[in-house]
Amino acid sequence: MPAPDPFDDSAGGLVAKGRAGDNAEPLSVSDLSNLLKRTVEDRFGFVRLRGELSGVKRAASGHLYCALKDEKAVIDGVMWRGSVQGMGFVPEDGLEVVASGKLTTYPGRSKYQIVIDRLELAGEGALLALLEKTRQRLAAEGLFDQGRKRALPYLPATIGVVTSPTGAVIRDILHRLADRFPSRVIVWPVLVQGQGAAAQVASAVRGFSALPEGHAHRPDLLIVARGGGSIEDLWSFNEEVVVRAIAECTIPTISAVGHETDTTLADHAADRRAPTPTAAAEIAVPVRRDLAATLADFAARKQRCALRPVELGRERLEARVRRMPRIEALLAPQAQRLDDLTARLRQGLRDRASGGRERLARLRLNPAILQRAQRDAAMRLNGARLSPGLLSARIARDRQGFSATERLLSSLSPYAPLQRGFALVRGPDGSLVRSVAEAANLPSLSVRFADGSVDVVPEGSTPVQRKPRAQPPVRRPADPPRQDDLFG
Repeated sequence: MPAPDPFDDSAGGLVAKGRAGDNAEPLSVSDLSNLLKRTVEDRFGFVRLRGELSGVKRAASGHLYCALKDEKAVIDGVMWRGSVQGMGFVPEDGLEVVASGKLTTYPGRSKYQIVIDRLELAGEGALLALLEKTRQRLAAEGLFDQGRKRALPYLPATIGVVTSPTGAVIRDILHRLADRFPSRVIVWPVLVQGQGAAAQVASAVRGFSALPEGHAHRPDLLIVARGGGSIEDLWSFNEEVVVRAIAECTIPTISAVGHETDTTLADHAADRRAPTPTAAAEIAVPVRRDLAATLADFAARKQRCALRPVELGRERLEARVRRMPRIEALLAPQAQRLDDLTARLRQGLRDRASGGRERLARLRLNPAILQRAQRDAAMRLNGARLSPGLLSARIARDRQGFSATERLLSSLSPYAPLQRGFALVRGPDGSLVRSVAEAANLPSLSVRFADGSVDVVPEGSTPVQRKPRAQPPVRRPADPPRQDDLFG
């Protein structure tokens, strides 16, 4: 085997040597990496890639790392924290997106990657797929269960509204509330579209819910409202932070986002979904005129219920009165009997008078008959054996009893001791004076003796002119009653 030619360039040597006519120095790996980095960044300073997200990872620093792939290739991607905060959705594996940014290299691994400035879903289909995926995940947690739904208050005193203060939505709600039932409305102004809208809506819902019970500004009902728009315009109400805030709210909530055909995840989490903001106002309060009519109907029904027993009682009474016999019918037998007795009495009186008249006519009175009747009466009187002695004995006994009673009356008379030297002392009003202390307090006294009365004045008192009082007559024994003569 021939020895290698030291000047042959095709043969590898032990020590690197320069070639004839070549004055280029060998490049370092870092130099080559930098050259490649500048070349790639200059050539691909702005690109838009469409692909499926894979390996999505959020670092503690806030940066987002992922990979974009299709059926044949894959490229790594990185999104710095400032760009991540401006995204309108949460990136997940499997989403088809369009990434805008620039290509660069990572010398540490000899790889190229895309630095993403903006990440968007690749069409409405991808957006709907993300929406469905989020809905299924939240539904699995039970946020949309019907058992969590609460009944709305029938007549809320205060209604809280989370919406934009400048849009037509709040005007429609206030107008409809004024038409149906004027209520107190508290508006929490928020963005309803664009960056930061979801965070503001969630903060407003949690702010209302955090108010303590009995607070002056705590609403009885909450309305989250927004006008119609595309799915991108309504996307803030599909954000997980808004859905969780509505599901955790302690106040009954109505979701009124978009038009009747628009459905967001906030509608599933709310206690009641309204097709439009105007319909939400109609659901929130009843019609005052209808309530007034209902109350009037209840009052009329109550009055009818109160009067119904009276009417029934009157009907029953009238029915019983109709079945009762008339007074004339009840008294007819007695009236007939009275007429019959009256006729019989008159007839009897006439008969008796006629019979007496006949007997009187048959007597044929004359002096001889009258004299004979007088003699018979005298004989009957004499047969009674009446004598003055019997009457005298009875009178004597009665006189003795009367005398004993008179003696007892005389002994009990208050004027009897006056004969023995006693006296009666009376005051100006005629009442008896029984003590010296009582006499000293009187302006005048009357002293009664057996033969008359004397008016005196206690020492130190002013005399009072008094009219002489007539003395009561002294009772004397009454004469015995005179016995009439039985024989005239």
